Amino acid sequence: MKDKLAILRSYAATRYLRKWRSRESFLRWQEKRIVRHLETVRARSAFYEKLWRGIPTAEWRTFPAIDKTAMMDHFDELNTVGIRKDEAFELAIAAEKSRDFTPVLNGITVGLSSGTSGHRGLFLVSERERFAWAGAVLAKALPRSLLHREKIAFFLRADSRLYGSVESSSIRFEFFDLYEPIDRHIARLNAYRPTLLVGPPSLLRMLAEAAAAGTLSVAPAKIVSVAEVLDPLDRRVVESAFGQTLHQVYQCTEGFLASTCPYGTLHFNEDIVCIEKEYVDRSRGKFIPVVTDFSRLAQPIVRYRLNDLITERKSCPCGSPFAAIEAIEGRSDDLFYLPSRDGASLVPVFPDLISRAVLAATDDLSDYKVIQQGENRILLMLKTPTGVHSDPAAAQVAASLGELFRKLGCAVPDLEFAPYRPPEPGVKLRRVERAWRVQGRIGQRMKR
Repeated sequence: MKDKLAILRSYAATRYLRKWRSRESFLRWQEKRIVRHLETVRARSAFYEKLWRGIPTAEWRTFPAIDKTAMMDHFDELNTVGIRKDEAFELAIAAEKSRDFTPVLNGITVGLSSGTSGHRGLFLVSERERFAWAGAVLAKALPRSLLHREKIAFFLRADSRLYGSVESSSIRFEFFDLYEPIDRHIARLNAYRPTLLVGPPSLLRMLAEAAAAGTLSVAPAKIVSVAEVLDPLDRRVVESAFGQTLHQVYQCTEGFLASTCPYGTLHFNEDIVCIEKEYVDRSRGKFIPVVTDFSRLAQPIVRYRLNDLITERKSCPCGSPFAAIEAIEGRSDDLFYLPSRDGASLVPVFPDLISRAVLAATDDLSDYKVIQQGENRILLMLKTPTGVHSDPAAAQVAASLGELFRKLGCAVPDLEFAPYRPPEPGVKLRRVERAWRVQGRIGQRMKR
């Protein structure tokens, strides 16, 4: 009973009680919450107490930022619940192997990030935080109010007690393991008939194709994309197959960061997290988020620098006081860097510009991947109706990318074409990826 009341309180506060007349009044509320939370963190986390020593809490924006490496290096001293990194990894890895995600450590839920950056991370969530998270997610993601019966189908690489927290007498939750075959998923969905369908866009794309082919016969009230960058190509296919707007949730190890409004616009969940913008290109509104989650204490997330690249949106007709997002472009270390025409510097090329150039080139493209493999070498994996990567579509994509690179002042690199290969089950799809380590410095003469 205690858990249901806690979830209900969080749901009601998120959906009905927290209303602000202006962005300014909201920011005043947020600042008070953050300062109060950080005073508690300071008292309970040995790592942060040492890191912030000599800096008043009211000046928290001057606290040194941390990243995943720092968090994992200082995991034992950073968390406030006395859990050691080695025991947390042992539990999380055992759960991955057994596919049983119910065990906890001292009442704390332990999870493992997918490690797309090459470094696996841990997250800890207390019981109180788990119930608060569940209430917030229900308030922001459910297609209707809690008075309606809902059946949620959740597709992810790994289950967690965190996700199961949303289940109640009116809400049924079923986890779908991404490692299972797609045919098994389709059969389960046809029997389950979910009202809310949640999964990575690459999986939703497969389900959309099954719906178009007539093998999947479900009509969810809402579909939510999670875990991967939502590519315009996938959005078109999913929205066309199911006849509705595709929504998004931006959730990662570092918190429940953003969710879509009724207009389909992503907004940061600034009633839970504070987002500072580290601009990469202010004129284009592109930034790296620095996150402070003022709802989590077991594993405090304070001025945590993500490696995601975000494009901001100036406004949304919904009128929310929360900052809007135009696009999540993926990891900041997937920016391409190409030599300038004179060879004197490296020019950054944003992932969304590459995606747009590829998609604008031809309508005969059903999937793609672009990988920078070297300073002057790019691999293009294309999927076309003929299945031949060297057909006219390849020439059109090459021409479109060449035009983009020339416009940005880059020397046009060597383009190599190969058949499209989908990612392995459970591996996040990255359509634009830099697999080359930058040797030069942006804007300066490269080392030869």
